[in-house]
Amino acid sequence: IDLEAAWTRGIRVVDTTNGSSYPTAEWALALLMISLRNAGEHFRRIAAGGPWGRPHPDPGYDRGELAGKRIGLIGCGHAGRRLLRLLRPFEVEVWVYDPYLPGELPEALGFVRTSLDRVLAGTEAVVCLAPLTPSTRRLIGARELDLIPSGSVFVNVSRGAIVDPDALVARLRRGDIVAGLDVFDPEPIPAGHPITTLPNVFVTPHIAGVTAASRPRFFALMVDELTRFFAG
Repeated sequence: IDLEAAWTRGIRVVDTTNGSSYPTAEWALALLMISLRNAGEHFRRIAAGGPWGRPHPDPGYDRGELAGKRIGLIGCGHAGRRLLRLLRPFEVEVWVYDPYLPGELPEALGFVRTSLDRVLAGTEAVVCLAPLTPSTRRLIGARELDLIPSGSVFVNVSRGAIVDPDALVARLRRGDIVAGLDVFDPEPIPAGHPITTLPNVFVTPHIAGVTAASRPRFFALMVDELTRFFAG
């Protein structure tokens, strides 16, 4: 939609992307736990007929529990705020980078608002939930990925183009972090692409945001917006 053209003509534009926030937040939590346990590598080994048990060393053994960790969020819109609720039982500390948040939100929802560099460098797991915009395209490049400390987890359930794919592959090839990726750039991922062969990566085909339950939710939200509009 050409938003500028709509704005100049006085046409109100709304979106219902938060209809996918519920399943996206759930899958973000799932990928966090899968990645912390290094489950992708275990699955690959078992599926290939490899030995039972753990490899040595195994980051899933050393740092596999979510409880009590410091988690970083890049973006804290509808999905991010839903994920905050899902994380509460794990008693984690949450750091958030989102330059568009209202000032009162961190205190109201119980998180620390900080810079992108601090989220990447100072947490044990990072979840990217930012929308893809001109300002977020390639927001995370080689410099930013180098900030992620050894032993950490990186999860992306937003859009692949936010992250430089070549830089991400290079960072993961060091083998000292684990990634859970629902999105990538390009999509579909080309056959034989190295991101699909790295043992420290768990990949899903952009399934986080759309479920059978979410489809009527999108429609209901659209009707709600129409009702609100005509009610003034």
